[in-house]
Formats: sequence, structure tokens, C-alpha cells
Amino acid sequence: MESDAIGTAASNADFSLIGLIFEADPVVKLVMLALLAASIWSWVVIGEKLFSMGAARKKARQFEEAFWNGRTEDLDLRPGAGADAASRVFSAAAREWADARRVVPGSGEAAAIVNRAERSMRATIDRELGKAGTGLSVLATIGSASPFIGLFGTVWGIMNAFLNIAEQQDTSLGTVAGPIAEALFATGMGLVAAIPAVIFYNKFTGDLTKLADQLDTFSQDVLVRLSRRASDAGRE
Repeated sequence: MESDAIGTAASNADFSLIGLIFEADPVVKLVMLALLAASIWSWVVIGEKLFSMGAARKKARQFEEAFWNGRTEDLDLRPGAGADAASRVFSAAAREWADARRVVPGSGEAAAIVNRAERSMRATIDRELGKAGTGLSVLATIGSASPFIGLFGTVWGIMNAFLNIAEQQDTSLGTVAGPIAEALFATGMGLVAAIPAVIFYNKFTGDLTKLADQLDTFSQDVLVRLSRRASDAGRE
């Protein structure tokens, strides 16, 4: 009879996804909602970064090709801001070159011009990397915090299971199955939110490092050409 009662109680319990959510303790429900919101937020950030990071690197490569093909040879003709990271780095050097030509035309301040251009490009690169890295902190936070939030829901659900045992003086499966299932489901939701966030955080961090290296290399190429032009102007 006791085994039949246990089986009946277990069979009457709703262990479906929706059932676990609606029958969960209010605290566990709050944990599940927080993890669901974190998961949605992380996927929004992931989608945006997949598009923007790839576009940034592609446009930088295209501008570098234009630079090496000679279509951006005249630095003093490009003082305006560009439409991508590499062109804005180039424009930073172009502005310094144009300002130097207006203030001290033909002077021997080649080293000073190059130093100012280098500082200006460095500041521009830092701004571009900061812009490209927007949202990575969200992924880092979700990836690190979600498992612990899910673990809190697990601990709370198991605590409820023991409270049910104490209240009903019954250790049968029907008494503890629901709270334990809710607890395990909270753990699962924490992992579902955390795993993609960690994976894509590492990917985007690597992409950001590649973009930084790409812009640094390009800025050095620009400085070489600028130094040559400044030296030639100083000898005129």
C-alpha cells in the first residue's frame, strides 16, 4: 500500500518544464526568472558582437588594402574622421600632419610631428578597442555569476525538500521529488546561461586582441610613412 501511494504521488506530480516553473517555490521562481533574463541578455550581446566585431575587422582589412595600394598616400588630404577603426586611426595621424604643415611648414620638427601622431593614434586605438569591447563585461559577469545563482536555487530547493519531510513526517519520493527536481532545474538553467557566455566571451576577447594587433601594426606602418614624409619636408 505504501509503495502504491508513493507511485501515485509521483505520477500525479507534474515534472514537465512548465510544471516545474509554476510549481516552484517563489524564491526558486525568482532565481529561474533571473537566469532566463541573463541568458536572453547574453544572447543579445553575443548576436550584436558577432556582427560588429566581424565587421570591424573586415573594414580594417579593406582600409589597409587601400592604404597599401596607394589610395591613401596623401596624408594631408585626409583630415576627416573615417567610417571604420583603421581609417579613424589614419585620420588621427593625418590631422597631426595637416596641423604641423600649417603651423611650421618646411620646418625640421620631423620627430615632434611623428611623436604627436603616434600619441594621437594610440589614443584613437584605445577608443576603438573600448568601443569594440562594449558588452564583454556583461558576458563575463553572466558567465561567472550564473552558476552560483543556479546553485543558490538548488540549495533553496533542497532545503524545501527537507522542510517538506519535516512537516509531513514522510520520506517518500512523492514528498521530496518536486522540490529536488526544481532545485536541479535551477542548476541546469544556471549552466545554460553561463556556458554560452563564457565560450563567446573567450572568442570575442581573442577577436579584440587580434583587432588590437591589427590596428597597432597598421599604426606603425602609418608612422613609417609619416616619418619619411616629415623628414623630406624638413629638408625642403
